[in-house]
Amino acid sequence: MPDFLLFLATSIAITVAPGPDNLQVLARGISQGRAAGFVAALGFAAGITFHTTLAALGVAALLRSSPTAFTAIKLAGAAYLIWIGIKALRSQGLATAHERAPQPLMAVFRQSVLGNLLNPKVTLFFVVFLPQFVQPNGTQSVTLQMLELGVLFMLQTVVVFSLFGVCAGMVGGYLKRRPRVGVWLDRLAGATFIAIGIRVALRD
Repeated sequence: MPDFLLFLATSIAITVAPGPDNLQVLARGISQGRAAGFVAALGFAAGITFHTTLAALGVAALLRSSPTAFTAIKLAGAAYLIWIGIKALRSQGLATAHERAPQPLMAVFRQSVLGNLLNPKVTLFFVVFLPQFVQPNGTQSVTLQMLELGVLFMLQTVVVFSLFGVCAGMVGGYLKRRPRVGVWLDRLAGATFIAIGIRVALRD
């Protein structure tokens, strides 16, 4: 994987940027403690396997049927990444994470998995993001490459979200005292999205 470090750095920037999933992990950790935050992190990360599988099978089938269509989806994906990057740059910062009533850890895990599975935007994101790092003419199949990328994304999500959940009290308090931090995290993610989108659009 020639772009391994770029993919990992981009994935971490995307995962750290404020969003519904990591805000919910923070909220769980703040309201129920470190264990709940950690379990919520595992739940959201587990849901990624579903979206990765859908994206891998769909893109691989598209490549087999039409290499031209594969190129088209990569260009469309580049445009989409640039668009969401611009949205992130224009963001005004973090939304407030509402606390929830304490629940059993299994319920926290189940709700986190379902919350991730039922979000079609996540599948769309993986469909346009993962192919940017795939080598269509490589020694490995496109399906295998995308599954490997998905597993790597999931693993770094587990690490980042777990840190959020375990350190929820400290992180949540810091973000509340410094709301501008959320704005700069959004800008970091936005710049990352735009850079990847431009790179893909200009690559042969």
